[in-house]
Amino acid sequence: MSGPVLVCGVASESPLAMAIEAAGRLGIDCRVIDQRCLAGQDIEAGVRGGKLFARWWDGATELDLARCGGAYTRVVPASLLRDAPADPHGVMHHHYLVDALNAWLEAAPIRVANRMGAGMSNASKPWQARLIRDAGFAVPPSIVTNDPDAVRAFRRIYGEVVFKSASGVRSIVTRLGDAHDVELERIRALPTLFQAFVPGVNYRVHVVGEAVFCTRVDSDATDYRYASREGTSAEMHPDSLPADVARRCVALAAGMGLALAGIDLKRQPDGQFVCFEVNPSPAYSCFDRESAEAVAEALVIHLSGGSRRGSHRKRHPAEGAPA
Repeated sequence: MSGPVLVCGVASESPLAMAIEAAGRLGIDCRVIDQRCLAGQDIEAGVRGGKLFARWWDGATELDLARCGGAYTRVVPASLLRDAPADPHGVMHHHYLVDALNAWLEAAPIRVANRMGAGMSNASKPWQARLIRDAGFAVPPSIVTNDPDAVRAFRRIYGEVVFKSASGVRSIVTRLGDAHDVELERIRALPTLFQAFVPGVNYRVHVVGEAVFCTRVDSDATDYRYASREGTSAEMHPDSLPADVARRCVALAAGMGLALAGIDLKRQPDGQFVCFEVNPSPAYSCFDRESAEAVAEALVIHLSGGSRRGSHRKRHPAEGAPA
């Protein structure tokens, strides 16, 4: 029988909180390493007798992490925490515990959503685009440059163009307008990703193992995450994908070594799906509640290695292992 599911990060952050709640609903044993409560906790990890080991204790109980069935981690740097430790001992303790935990999760013989190495393609959008193409998806025509004249030439070819960060740093996808022309000199200090604008309907697809959950996003915004900045809105609805597209999503996530992935697609007017990127640590809770709860349940079930025992949820047409 599989051991408990380990959840690591800020327990009150909504993706983690939903996974913890889902484990409770399903009767799955769940242990939480909460980054905001590390005082009094400790970890020991390493190699002994040729085997990995890791022990974690919170001052009252001890857990052999190797006995866990799987782990869901959204650990963040201490500098990004509210009320992060300020005293030297607290800072060193936090960094030691988190670094040891991350190192163990990177090599642990359990299911992990997701190992840090598996998510590294997100740090380079051009590299990730190549992996996306290799999985059989179309990607938008793109250019990464710090040459304003190259951007102007690209725009003459494709007309409508958007720009965003070429790295994993979060940015707002913005249409390149005439007003930006005088600002293009600024990219000489920072190469930027420019893409041909793709018309159509946005879809966010979450893949958990071989299960696929699809949310259609109806919005006129360039970046629906920030629709209010453009004076519009974004409406989210559970939906389904053509079987071949769902299979490609599963293959794409698996090829990247991701147990959990958030894949951004757009269905063009001709019906073809274009893939923009793959998020290795998706905040699935931001999407429609029905899909988000289904993702949370599938995630803890996948990590526990169990079946859908005790789930109150009806099977959604967008969910399941594509044939």
